[in-house]
Amino acid sequence: MIYLELFTTFFVIGFFTIGGGYAMLSLIQAQVVTVHNWIDEDTFTDIVAISQMTPGPIGINSATYIGYTVLEQTGAPQFMCILGSFSTTIAVVLPSFIIVLAMCRMYSRFKNNMVFKGLMDGLRPAVVGLIGAAAIVLMTKENFPDWKSWILFAAAFAVSWWKKAGPITTIIAGGIMGLLLY
Repeated sequence: MIYLELFTTFFVIGFFTIGGGYAMLSLIQAQVVTVHNWIDEDTFTDIVAISQMTPGPIGINSATYIGYTVLEQTGAPQFMCILGSFSTTIAVVLPSFIIVLAMCRMYSRFKNNMVFKGLMDGLRPAVVGLIGAAAIVLMTKENFPDWKSWILFAAAFAVSWWKKAGPITTIIAGGIMGLLLY
């Protein structure tokens, strides 16, 4: 049953990912594209792009869109696709909820423990590595930016850094410039 497979896959991803949504992307890509072959690389990249532009954490947004897309590609009715989105979203969030609940109960007991502090300090480089892996996964031959994309990136960076433009203004301006360039 596809719902159980989706739920189990995203529950495991949610349970073993430390560092947020961007750190989660390489694990999601490995499972849904490579292991289960539910979607192709281009569809995954499109889902990540949409997930970045919509409000909310990218890992949860990606899980939601993937749950819908996987069911949609099987020809399921829209209601069943929505259930696919619901199952992947709950599955990816549930482990974090359980872990945070447990940590809140235990933090006051261990906050001054040197082993606990060392463990937290050791996790920081792992998180940076997972986020870097997500960037590498998304940088495929098909998705390697052309010169127009680099110009859009430089312009977005410049207006964000020096002009302090907000993200919505930057996204809208980037969309307009993208329409003109492409």
